[in-house]
Amino acid sequence: MKKMKIIGINGSPRKKVSTTLKLMQAVLDGAKEAGAKTEVIDICKLNINFCTGCLSCFETGECVYDDDVASLIEKMKMADGIVLGSPVYIDSVTAQLKRWIDRSANSYHCMTLLGLGKYGCAVSTSGGFKEQEVVEYLNHVITDFGVVPIGGVGVAMAKGPEAFADAMSKAHDLGRDLVLAIKKEKRFPEGEARVQERKELFKNLVNSNKDIWQFQYEFWKERGETKP
Repeated sequence: MKKMKIIGINGSPRKKVSTTLKLMQAVLDGAKEAGAKTEVIDICKLNINFCTGCLSCFETGECVYDDDVASLIEKMKMADGIVLGSPVYIDSVTAQLKRWIDRSANSYHCMTLLGLGKYGCAVSTSGGFKEQEVVEYLNHVITDFGVVPIGGVGVAMAKGPEAFADAMSKAHDLGRDLVLAIKKEKRFPEGEARVQERKELFKNLVNSNKDIWQFQYEFWKERGETKP
């Protein structure tokens, strides 16, 4: 039997001293103790070019850049669960993570991981605020891939070591819950509704641009989700 795989995509550039990495590692430790194989992917170590908005991927399915974006999407396809993490940088995710998010637009419009039974969650740390908003945003990103979000953990470091210790404990439990959700194919009505909402939005968007976004239109057509 294939062993379950959980990957964590870390957007912090602070390497081993990153509190976000520590929080993500707690999720993965919980998942590992529940029986999963885990891997951390450091987004800052990958070769990812900035999106130019050329729309080549919408039209042909191919990006003009040959870098690490496609291989990361393949890793996500092979994983059973996905954890996204970023510290708060000026009220949002890091530039390094956002660069990858922008380059993944074709995968969002096609909801590449839709229907593959994948679950995900998110973590974030901040100096003092907006960590919950970043967790929500990262779960939104997960949803756009077609993955059902099961929750997240955020913590402001200004609240002190006790708050961080509590967040680490919650993150560990979140990792365990992620594995349990995958094993038992648990239902998350709110998360599933969010996926369905984005599905309707994207397929209608693609259909309205079918004459120019030919790859995406054909992709949804193969799913039986496009209009004549």
